[in-house]
Order: sequence, then C-alpha cells, then structure tokens
Amino acid sequence: MGTRKADFAGSWYPGTKRECINTIEDYMSKVRNPEGEYTGFGGIVPHAGWYFSGKTALTVFSAINRKIKPDLIFLFGMHLPEGSGDFIFIDDSVETPLGNLEVNREASEMLSGSFNFTEENASHYSSDNTLELQFPLIKYIFPDTSVVVIGVAPTYRAFEIGEKAVSIAERLGLSASFIGSTDLTHYGPNYGFTPEGTGKKSVQWVKEVNDKRIIDAFLRAEPGEVIKEALSSRNACCPGAAGAAIAGAGKSGAVRGTLAHYTTSYDIHPDQSFVGYAGVVY
Repeated sequence: MGTRKADFAGSWYPGTKRECINTIEDYMSKVRNPEGEYTGFGGIVPHAGWYFSGKTALTVFSAINRKIKPDLIFLFGMHLPEGSGDFIFIDDSVETPLGNLEVNREASEMLSGSFNFTEENASHYSSDNTLELQFPLIKYIFPDTSVVVIGVAPTYRAFEIGEKAVSIAERLGLSASFIGSTDLTHYGPNYGFTPEGTGKKSVQWVKEVNDKRIIDAFLRAEPGEVIKEALSSRNACCPGAAGAAIAGAGKSGAVRGTLAHYTTSYDIHPDQSFVGYAGVVY
C-alpha cells in the first residue's frame, strides 16, 4: 500500500519540516483562546494558503487539543457540486513535511462499506487543497492521531456520513473529533460574484451580511441550514464537508458552536477579489 503525496507543499504552505514548524509556531504565538463553552468534538476550518488562513485553522485545532486528545480525526472536505458522489481515501498514510500522517484503514473501510463512496488511494486520488492543507497542522497538534479522509457533496448524505462516523469510532473504542474544511464567500471579479459592487462597501457586506449568515448557521449547529444557506447565498464553498462535521459533532453531544476566529483575505492583502475564513469549535 502507499502514501498520498503532498502536492501543495512548497506553494500553499511551506515545503520543509523546519519551515513548517517555524510558520506554525509563529501562528501559534498569535492564537487566542476562543471565548465561550466548547467540547472539542469538532470544528470548521478554512483551507486557503496558510498565509491567509493558517492562523484561523490552527485556532480551531489548538482549541480542540485543549479539550480532548482525539485518537481519530474524521476530516471532511473537497470542492464537490450538489450532484456529485462522495470520496474516501483508502490507503496507509498521507505525506506531510512533518512526517507521514497515518490513515485509520479500519475506520475508513468501515465507513466506505456503509456508503457508495468512490475509493481513492496513493496512486489514484484527487489533488485537493481543502484536505491537504490540514494534514501538517493535524500532524503538528495531534502527532499520534490517525485520520479518515473524506470528500462530501452538499446533500443529505453528508449528515448520514457524519453520524455514521460517530458510530464507527464508538465501535472501535476510539475518541474522535470531526473537522469540516470550507472557505466562505468568494467575492469579486475573479469569482464572478459582485452583488454589492467593489470596494470597502462590498467587504463590509461580506463580513456583516453574507459570511455572517453562514457563520450563524455554523454556530447553531444546524447542518441542513448550512447546506441550504451555502447553495442559495454562495457563502461556503464546501458546505457538505461542514454539514458532515456538524452532524458528527452533534451526534457526539455538541449543541452549539463557538466562533474561534474570523478574517478575510482582504484583511491580509486588500484586493477587489477576496475570500472569507471562519474557524468554529464545537
């Protein structure tokens, strides 16, 4: 069997172990503990290049690490349309500059056997930033944790997959956390989405209206509302992944989310085209 290669190392995030550690430690020095109550059962993380969203993702992972030390992380992602099928990685590990991250083959195969997944492996997989950009962060924060790597379309199956993942972890006697990878509103000419024109007014609208609607749905832990809102308002690019994570966290006992961090690429590099990023902990 084999290891999935790190396709985005050296471009979307640093390509060497020392560079990754230095970058992560720099972000960690700026992470603030989220206010409010949370259990660590799961979270929502962004997946832009680390320069834009690495700190936001690390805020979530470090918050979970303060509450639980999961044996297993179910990581949901992939840019999939409403009519797509779902994907799962069935192989030994995924490569990161910090060392390989183990895939829990038993849990992966049990989940795959419960649904009509397209199975991927080290020699045949979709090169995908939504999942890969989390791998080194997970390896750093949870060095002894294994993962199940899943691509989830924005359909009702997302909820069933998330809840089934909980049952599988329980059957294996493993503590688990459920992570959904999605960015928020992609706004501007580059994305063909400019309902409020351009300039600071559009940034304000994204932050205070469009992104806020989907974040509020995240915080209410309502996976059906998340998918419906994203498909109607274009304010999350991977709502199936978010829905699956919320369903898993909810079945584990989470009832609400806590907003750990929010920013946009405009805040880091102002431009007419920009993207929103939220970190939520359940």
